[in-house]
Order: sequence, then C-alpha cells, then structure tokens
Amino acid sequence: MLRSFQHRLLYFPARDIVAGPADFGFDYETVHLRSDDGVALHGWWLPAPQARATVLFFHGNAGNVSYWIEATLGYRELGWNVLLVDYRGYGLSEGSPSEEGTYRDARAAWNHLVVERSIEASSIVIIGRSLGGGVAMGLMETARPGALVLEATFTSVPDMVAHLLPIPGARLLSSVQYPSLQRLRRCQTPVLVAHSPDDEVVPYSHGRALFESAREPKRFVELRAGHNEAFYVCRDAYLRALESFVADHLTGPVADPA
Repeated sequence: MLRSFQHRLLYFPARDIVAGPADFGFDYETVHLRSDDGVALHGWWLPAPQARATVLFFHGNAGNVSYWIEATLGYRELGWNVLLVDYRGYGLSEGSPSEEGTYRDARAAWNHLVVERSIEASSIVIIGRSLGGGVAMGLMETARPGALVLEATFTSVPDMVAHLLPIPGARLLSSVQYPSLQRLRRCQTPVLVAHSPDDEVVPYSHGRALFESAREPKRFVELRAGHNEAFYVCRDAYLRALESFVADHLTGPVADPA
C-alpha cells in the first residue's frame, strides 16, 4: 500500500493561485516553460535592479509558487533575481508530479536561465527547500551553479521512510528515491546546509549527514524552530550567513535582470 500511495503521501500540490508577486510589491514576469518531455510549466521571474546574483528556487512538496513567494522575500532583499517555477501538477503547470518529472522540470528552469536569459551559470545560486533540496540535487548531476543551498533537506526518501516506519526493510518499500546524500558526495559546488534541531518533519540528523558528506568549501547554519517556521524565526541571522557565503563563493559577473 505504501508503494502504491507514496506519490500521494509525498506530493501535495495545490492548483489555486492565492497570491502573486505584485501583492508583495515586486516587478515580475510570468514565465512559460516546457520540459524536455513536453510538459508546460508555469513560474515567475522576479528581477532585482543591478542584481548581484540569481536564485533558482525549488520549493517544498506542498502548495505552489504562490504559496512560496514569501519564502523568497529575503533573497530579493539581498538584491538577487529570483526564478520560481512550479513542478508539473502544481499551480498552473500541466501534468502530475513524479520524481523523474521534477528533475525534468528543474532542467527546464535551469535552461531558461542559462540559455534563454543568457545568465552565467557561475552567478546562479540553486536553493532547494525540503523536497526542493532533493530536486536541486537531481539538477546538480548536470548543472554547475556558483553555489548550492539545501534548506531543511532530507538525505533520501528511503531514509525518511525508515524514520517514519522503523521496521526492518522499510527502505525497500520506497520506489521514490531523491538520493541527495549520495549525489552530494560527488558535488564540487560550494554548498551551504541550513537545518534546525527542532525540525519535526525532516530530522536534524539528515541535515548534519548532508553537511558531513559535502566537499569543501561548505558551511552549516543551525536554525531554531520547526520545519516551516525556522526560516522566519531565524530570518535575519540566516540571511546574513547566506549573503556572506554567496559573496565568498560566487565567481560569475553581475547577473543581468533584463
């Protein structure tokens, strides 16, 4: 039953658009992408004047981009462009979500930045929160951004299954993988991992394991509060750490927001 229903247990998409960038005072452009298997995707491009970096943000497993605008406010305050794209089955994107599908969607978003907008890969920061961290690690198999940020990310779905269902062989029940720990060991991009010991969804041990497996240069930022609250409770300190890390490791030219 778990194998049959795990997609419903992992993905919680919403179709309704509850807000838009204009509600937060942002200039923005609606983007329409197409994945390499032909699925039409929807997202928003939020340009920053004289942007110092460009963020490609992969959101968590619930809602859609309209639920996640507030999560990107800090990146915009740092003077960075932001691209948010919904996975298939989320918001106004076609299709239904799957592991391979989210990887295809991530590649479409990356290609939009580096091909269609001609933004230097070395000036891009890929940020993945929770499930989005697993999506980001899939993209890291081929993409080479200037920096990678994993926010409250799990080591793999089988590891999460074993945590939630502590019985022998639990990992074998999962057909969905998102093997972030395995992929991170091969990653040569500077990585920042942020996680809270109070995270009640993704165990803190997952964040620590990711950090320990990453190559230098790397940085760990310890937050406090729960899975969905930590990035708001620790907002100012986290943004300072993130800004410092990106300034130290981004080597690309200033990104053109046009």
